[in-house]
Amino acid sequence: MNQRIQPTDLELAALISSKICHDVINPVGAIHNGLEILDEDNNADAQRYALEMIRNVTAQASARLQFARFAFGAAGSAGSMIDLGMASQVSQGYVGTGKHKLVWPNACGLMTKDRVKLLLNLISSAITALPRGGEIAIAVTGTLDNPAFALKCRGTNARPPQYLCDFLAGNPPAIDSLTIQAYYTARLATTVGMRLEIVKEGADIVLCARAAA
Repeated sequence: MNQRIQPTDLELAALISSKICHDVINPVGAIHNGLEILDEDNNADAQRYALEMIRNVTAQASARLQFARFAFGAAGSAGSMIDLGMASQVSQGYVGTGKHKLVWPNACGLMTKDRVKLLLNLISSAITALPRGGEIAIAVTGTLDNPAFALKCRGTNARPPQYLCDFLAGNPPAIDSLTIQAYYTARLATTVGMRLEIVKEGADIVLCARAAA
């Protein structure tokens, strides 16, 4: 990764904050719209619609914030380890039950915080590899102290994740609120001593992370 384009710590914090706000602004705005319907429309059908919308988008906003807390924040900061079962649960809520499906069997055990953050950021990258939806299957191999990750992205028009390829190829784009997640993923990999690779297997895309040589 080109070291010359690394943002300062303050810039990195600002860009991550911008991304989190971007991820939750739509569901929060929808909650506001639903409340306005409740205040202004006494029609029973409209009231039911507004309540259902508020329930759905509140759950969506909560899931996104929970994921951001683990993927970018200091979740579990009392220790340096995170339970993979909790990481899987948070990821399932983030990926949701819509056009993307997350398959993460046997998620258990404690792993260092930054490795788990790397894995969660790879999940976020994997979503961009499936613009029309599909399945993201996670395999964690090796040991908890020296793991390897493989995320197989299977779906129509699967493609290498947006921006991450550029950082890995040494052709980094400008770092802004759109590219910061890919940059952060590449930087986490360097921090934990893992090498990222994007492999095409037939119509599938596989995101791999393993110990750097």
